[in-house]
This record gives sequence, C-alpha cells and structure tokens, in this order.
Amino acid sequence: MNNNSVTPSFFQFTVFADRSSLKYVFFSVCLLIYMTIISANVVIILTVCLEKSLHQPMYIFICCLSLNSLYGSAGFFPRFLMDILSDTHFISRPFCFTQIFVINTYKTYDVNILTIMAYDRFVAICHPLHYHSKITFRKVLYLLIFVVLYPVCIFSYFLYQSSTLPLCGYKLHRLFCTNWSIVQLSCVDTTLLITVGQFLAVVSIFIPLSFVLYTYLHILLVCRKSSPEFRGKALQTCLPHIVTFVNFCISVLIEVALSHSKTNETNTIAIVVLSLEFLIIPPTSNPLVYGLNLPQIRGVISGFLGIHNVLCPT
Repeated sequence: MNNNSVTPSFFQFTVFADRSSLKYVFFSVCLLIYMTIISANVVIILTVCLEKSLHQPMYIFICCLSLNSLYGSAGFFPRFLMDILSDTHFISRPFCFTQIFVINTYKTYDVNILTIMAYDRFVAICHPLHYHSKITFRKVLYLLIFVVLYPVCIFSYFLYQSSTLPLCGYKLHRLFCTNWSIVQLSCVDTTLLITVGQFLAVVSIFIPLSFVLYTYLHILLVCRKSSPEFRGKALQTCLPHIVTFVNFCISVLIEVALSHSKTNETNTIAIVVLSLEFLIIPPTSNPLVYGLNLPQIRGVISGFLGIHNVLCPT
C-alpha cells in the first residue's frame, strides 16, 4: 500500500471552470431542463394513474419509466445546479457514494424496464390469444420487484468495495461522482474489481439488447404476414419503444466509454456533453415519445386539457 493513501472525507470536481459571466445563463438553462423533465414525466405518471383505461401492463411500464426518470434526475440535477453557482465544488464522501448508487441504479432500471416492455409487446403481437394469461398483474409485479432488487444488490456490493479502497487523491475530473472515477484514485491494485465491473457493464447492456432484438425480429416476421391494418397498429405501439430503447442504449454506451477513458486526457467540453447526454435526453424524450405517439395517452392528456380549458376559459 502507498504511504500517501488517505481516506478523504470529501471529493472535488475539477471539470467546473470559472465562467462567472455565464454561470447564471448555464444555471437558467439547466434549471429549465430539470423543470421540463419533472413536468413532462409527472404528466405521464398522473395520466396513467388517474385514467382507469390505462391500468394495463404496457402503460404501467411507461409510468415506471417516468418514475425512474424522476429518480435519476433527482440524483443529479439538484447537486449539479448548486455546483454551477458555487465557487467551490466539493462533495462529501457519503453524498458522493449516494450519487453513484442512484445514477447507476437509474441506468440499470431503465434498461430493464425497456427490456420487459419488449417482452410485453412480443407477447401482445405474437401471442395475442395468450396475452392475458401470460402477462398478469401478478407477473408484472414480480418483474418490477426483480427489476428493482437485483441492481440494488449488485451495486451495493461494488459500492462497498469502492468505499473501502485506500485512495491517493480526492480530485474527480467529472461533473458527478462515478464508481470508476473513485477506483482510479485507488493506491492499490484494482484489476480484479475493474475486470468484474467491465464484464457486468457489458452484460447489463448486451443481454437486454440481444433480447430486444430477438423479440422485435419475431414481431417483424409476424407483421410481414399480417394485414396492413395490423402492421399499422403494431408499429404504433412498438415504434416509441424502439426509439426509446436505442436512444438509451447509445447514451449508456457513451457514458460507459467515457467512464473507462482517461478523463484527465479528455477534452473538458466532451466530458460535459457526454456526461449530460444520458441524464438529459432519455428523461426529456421519453414523455414526448409516448405522450405524442400513443393515441391512448395522447387522448387522455387532450381530454384533461380540454376539461381545463372549459373550466378556465381564456
């Protein structure tokens, strides 16, 4: 062990540059984005919860997706907004590891929910007569419990391993805390921890991706043999999911690549853009994709707005 090893009680983000003249502009833009994420996802959640006709597995999964967007955003934006205005950018050790846990579980929850949604669409389109027997509310509940619990177990273990590492520094060249950035500060050999982490990161993305590709290949084969009307309805429900899944996988792959690169040698602007991409694009695009493309949700939202306009005419 290195004699210079320490257990810092705080970490410092070194990416934030001193841009006093622009920090209020950046703060305003990021606050607007955060408020948009909250508003858009809350609309989807309330729409699904209040409308009984939407109490179906597909819409429950969409609601969970929006809940997860709020969860992931809450783990990043409040602290990020504070850092934009602050002259110092220190974060306490407990809060840093809490942020790592929230952001990592957010990514895994999203991928897993999208994978379950692919299975739901596969059964609905390829085995419609067995849909209600295969996709029961009990099964939906069990799947969601599994989606929540297994990332908690995995990341709790890695978080514990990272928190016990002796560190030779406290500076993080990132916008937020990541497990990899902490491991890079370690004074001891972390080859095994890194290898296992990289393996799980790849598995966590490529197994769901392979499953989704498999299900949609079957859906395309079924649609090719079906009527144009059936193909239109299938595309209407599947297209938003495909767009969302591909978008999120690309975002996570970019973030994983950034996490495992030497950030000290990476352009600061590139770090900022790539770090923000997966925390901004999916939470803002998901409500728009589902709210605008699915007629059931769009119709309910339009109905609510119509009632409001009647009660509160301009």
